[in-house]
Amino acid sequence: MSIQQLPPHLINQIAAGEVVERPASVIKELLENSLDAGAQSVVIDVEQGGVKRIRVRDDGCGIAKHELNLALARHATSKIGSMEDLEQVMSMGFRGEALPSIASVSRLSLTSAIESAETGWRLQLDGGAELQGLEPYPHPTGTTVEVQDLFYNVPARRKFLKTERTEFNHLEQVVRRLAMSYFDVGFELRHNQRQSFRLPPAKDQQGMDRRVAEICGNPFIEQSVVIDESGAGLRLWGWIGLPAFSRSQMDMQYFYVNARMIRDKVVNHAVKLGYADVLYHGRFPAFVLHLEMDPTLVDVNAHPTKHEVRFRDSRLVHGFISKTIKRVLGELTPENSAVNALPATVMTAAGEAPTGATMPLNLSETAGNSRAYAPPNLPSQRQVSEQLAGYQALSDGIKQTTQMNPPESGVAPMGYAMAQLHGIYILAQNEQGLVVVDMHAAHERITYERMKQIHAENAMRSQPLLVPVSLSVSQREADLVESSQKLLAGLGLSLDRSGPEKVIIRAVPSLLRAADAESLVRDLLADLVTRGSSSAMHEAINEILSTMACHGSVRANRRLSIDEMNSLLRDMEATERSGQCNHGRPTWVQMSIDQLDKLFMRGQ
Repeated sequence: MSIQQLPPHLINQIAAGEVVERPASVIKELLENSLDAGAQSVVIDVEQGGVKRIRVRDDGCGIAKHELNLALARHATSKIGSMEDLEQVMSMGFRGEALPSIASVSRLSLTSAIESAETGWRLQLDGGAELQGLEPYPHPTGTTVEVQDLFYNVPARRKFLKTERTEFNHLEQVVRRLAMSYFDVGFELRHNQRQSFRLPPAKDQQGMDRRVAEICGNPFIEQSVVIDESGAGLRLWGWIGLPAFSRSQMDMQYFYVNARMIRDKVVNHAVKLGYADVLYHGRFPAFVLHLEMDPTLVDVNAHPTKHEVRFRDSRLVHGFISKTIKRVLGELTPENSAVNALPATVMTAAGEAPTGATMPLNLSETAGNSRAYAPPNLPSQRQVSEQLAGYQALSDGIKQTTQMNPPESGVAPMGYAMAQLHGIYILAQNEQGLVVVDMHAAHERITYERMKQIHAENAMRSQPLLVPVSLSVSQREADLVESSQKLLAGLGLSLDRSGPEKVIIRAVPSLLRAADAESLVRDLLADLVTRGSSSAMHEAINEILSTMACHGSVRANRRLSIDEMNSLLRDMEATERSGQCNHGRPTWVQMSIDQLDKLFMRGQ
């Protein structure tokens, strides 16, 4: 076949294959046009999942009569006019392909009016062909686009569409995503003459919270923290779910760059790193986050659907996102986030915490400022060791039933210990009501954070064993002991190979002097074998420290005195991420007096 120029209608249908996948794609393109036109209100009517009919009406600036035909021409746009405009584009759409592509696979009607016009004007197309010329049509300022019989002239494409319910779910999700980007715009969606939802414009933080709660659910907004941090020319703001509010899948992750929702590996990894150490294995965080940056530093023209972007300095973006999330989560101590361990089943309406509980720290009050975090002053190595030994000590008497009256001055967020339950849980009383603490999980986090700090300062000290311990290991483990002497020394361990499958433990970290040395080393060697190389070991040093911290934490069925329990509670208040253990499980829960009253039907 000889080379030939494709006819315009075929060009448009090929373009439609890239832009218009299903009704949800049509809604995305039409809504982006409305938002670019400055709409403050958008009403969407859909029939049969969007296959039969889609109508989008907005109150934007409208299209002048003499530009209506041009609006339906390929590569005609008001949003860019030069390469410089393309490099710093801030509008949602800019290619000028959407309307002609949609028109080529449907029956489309475009009606619009500008503010100064006496009447609106309408243009109708069938499969991209103009049915008749422009005709006057009454219309307020703004634009209405109606798309009927999608893919009627491309039956092969229509066969790939799913059920009406499925197509509408995809379409609805697109509207909800855009609604969490343009909070000042009102959205209304109707399906088969029934209202699906109506979101009024959100003008303040409370209104934005309500909108996010409407889309993501009340439990998310109740168990999330608002952040607003700036630095290095970047601004990150939005909502991040508390670690206790994790998901089994990545179904509640919304990330926007300059108001455009994107999917990006750099961003995903940065967020995952920010949640490191606080999420349970196999769980995923929930978040609604906006990144604002200089548009010249991000390429939004990297994919036909504009879902993917390229950052000019991906390392800067990655570091800013991960460090900001890690810092914010680290600041959520019991003192400023008493809600962080509340079960969702005892939460109340959106934006409200049960009586007596405090909402998460709202960082939006510091918008525009990148705040430096100052960790609590760590005790000396000797103090740490003595304190650890105190935790491990067994209490001779049953002191757990003795109440300890709190001092007259000062308020302890975690309260004061009253009893120990089954050698596992500490029961404490604070101003809100009852606090239940998993003592092993809590102490594991405390030990882990201290070990990270000490290791970062290259200050890990060793405690020689009075009697060295000989240990039988595999040949591979023995080889690793020989090749990893520097890494082991940095962890406060002194191990020597004494045979093909033998090692001798001569010293352990002072912080873990009360731990079972043999069990500690066996678990550590298992970690090293899994890593496989020295570089991988260094990259996963926190996971190795976590394994070690587990051995240095107070065990279940240990009887602690009231003073020992209170010492643990005070340490929780001063420790980053104390709401979760190293594996992401919660370390404590709070029940208010009101919640306890309801359990016993008091006042009813």
